[in-house]
Amino acid sequence: MNYNIAVIPGDGIGPEIIGEARKILDKVGAVYHHLFDYTEVLMGGISIDTYGVPLTDEALETAKKSDSVLLGAVGGNVGNSKWYDVAPNLRPEAGLLAIRKGLNLFANIRPAYLYKELADACPLKKEIIGDGFDMVIMRELTGGLYFGERYTKEVDGVMTAVDTLTYNENEIRRIAVKAFDIAMKRKAGHQRR
Repeated sequence: MNYNIAVIPGDGIGPEIIGEARKILDKVGAVYHHLFDYTEVLMGGISIDTYGVPLTDEALETAKKSDSVLLGAVGGNVGNSKWYDVAPNLRPEAGLLAIRKGLNLFANIRPAYLYKELADACPLKKEIIGDGFDMVIMRELTGGLYFGERYTKEVDGVMTAVDTLTYNENEIRRIAVKAFDIAMKRKAGHQRR
């Protein structure tokens, strides 16, 4: 099978990590007879340096037309980088939020599994981990915290900052349904073992 992959190396250690990830994908392709066609897309600080914005419309369109997106780290050293001497909507992370929204990516799926061989390296106490754990953490990506209303105003003679975190039942349901679907698939996989 052939797959078109938009590759976003990003900034900092992003390009180094993406380079190694591509080597792994190429090995997978060789073993399973897949062909990966990579199209590099700039996002984050490198896009700011090149185009003046953290994500161009063209970059987003390339990502939308791809079968998958391989994304490296974006951003730099906050307070120590020229990328943070601009308005928040022009900083590297704004590109990350824009691509999440543009691709309708609403949750990170973060599996956590403890292999017996690594139990001694786990920071949790042995009585907590027991025989290990196998769980998935769902982290929402586009809700209130990211796009909530923010403002500063004077209230009763005191400057007050407001940063809203608003969710509705549809957003919560969307993540809960996805989490339930993943849990059922994982449970079915464990039962087959």
